[in-house]
Amino acid sequence: MATTIDYYFTPQSPWTYLGHARFTEMARQAGATVRVLPTDLGQVFAVSGGLPLGKRAPQRQAYRLVELKRFSDSLQMPLHIKPAFFPVAGDDASRLIIAVDQQDGAEAAMRLCGAVFSAVWAQERNIADAAVLAQLLDEQGLSAERLAQSRSPEVQQRYEANTQQAIDQAVFGAPSYVIDGEMFWGQDRLDFVAQKLAAK
Repeated sequence: MATTIDYYFTPQSPWTYLGHARFTEMARQAGATVRVLPTDLGQVFAVSGGLPLGKRAPQRQAYRLVELKRFSDSLQMPLHIKPAFFPVAGDDASRLIIAVDQQDGAEAAMRLCGAVFSAVWAQERNIADAAVLAQLLDEQGLSAERLAQSRSPEVQQRYEANTQQAIDQAVFGAPSYVIDGEMFWGQDRLDFVAQKLAAK
């Protein structure tokens, strides 16, 4: 039986962007099934005690920028540490990813995830703009109908269910990877994810 990985994230998370390609390849090599779970981190923070970026201490905000630069350089991934459209609402992009997952499957949803993350952090595009989301669908060869479908009650229910599942699994940040009930928080824990997959 294939291993299942629950993949919790928000589309505007730079750390999710930095880990996404490595995680995708890791899961592929392991033959693992990824459950693509965009999550409302605001709701998670309300339970876990986390703070949105703007409410964190200045020294923590400053160090975050240092770490983003370090990881961007180390991984050789393009990243604007202060992109033009950030902070940005991620709910519409989350719902679009869910709609694609429902209609086209997890592999297509993972491709769209990568495009959305890159749009924010590498290309400085506004993922809260429906026109940008439509462009991303087109660039990934996905149906334009997904945008309308993303506004359905069913997709919203799935988004809420993802968020509640994250809370139930004690998730408190993005990205989080859960395998057999064991959580790995952060793209800098992907080596441990690889070890877990190799041991199965």
